[in-house]
Amino acid sequence: MASNQLIDTYRHQGLRWKLTEQLRQKGIRNEAVLKAINTVPRHFFFDSSFLEFAYEDKAFPISSGQTISQPYTVAFQTELLEVEPHLRVLEIGTGSGYQACILAEMGAKVYTIERQKLLFDKAKILLPKMNFRIRPFYGDGFKGLPAHAPFDRILITAAAPYIPDPLLSQLAVGGIMVIPVGDNIQVMHRLIRTSPAEVQSEQHGTFRFVPMLADKAKDD
Repeated sequence: MASNQLIDTYRHQGLRWKLTEQLRQKGIRNEAVLKAINTVPRHFFFDSSFLEFAYEDKAFPISSGQTISQPYTVAFQTELLEVEPHLRVLEIGTGSGYQACILAEMGAKVYTIERQKLLFDKAKILLPKMNFRIRPFYGDGFKGLPAHAPFDRILITAAAPYIPDPLLSQLAVGGIMVIPVGDNIQVMHRLIRTSPAEVQSEQHGTFRFVPMLADKAKDD
């Protein structure tokens, strides 16, 4: 993942600014989201041999068959989530940890779950170095974190075959869940809990994510 020395140069900052402007041109309007993208060094989440790819608006493979999401996708999901300072946010699919840091940079208190042990171990080392309020957990994302519920926001960063009821039950009244649902191509859903028994559903275009995996094995 990242090197032991987390160095953010003027060149990195310039590339990050260009990436932020690209996202603005592609339709991202939330200034808090754009500011977070412009602030969090994405190259910290790459192996040093791939640093030249860090500020391209593209997804990039990481270990365990997973990817670090395309910056536009990160920004789009985060914009839909309507993150505000001090909200409790549950992220399903820690991956590299980049999305969790974007949420934390916006002031959220982030809980994040990863089922791939290798990725979890890497994120557990890197995330404390970022100086954010992020609590990583190793487990099955389909089950969420009932002991820490309810959450004001829930973000799923992998393709779900359906909307998991356990996650929906952990969403607070007034809370928002953003989740890509589908097999080969996913439809981005935003779910807003309007009352204890009612959820409003919206659809926001199509995307491609790696699959969301269940049934965590202890020896992953």
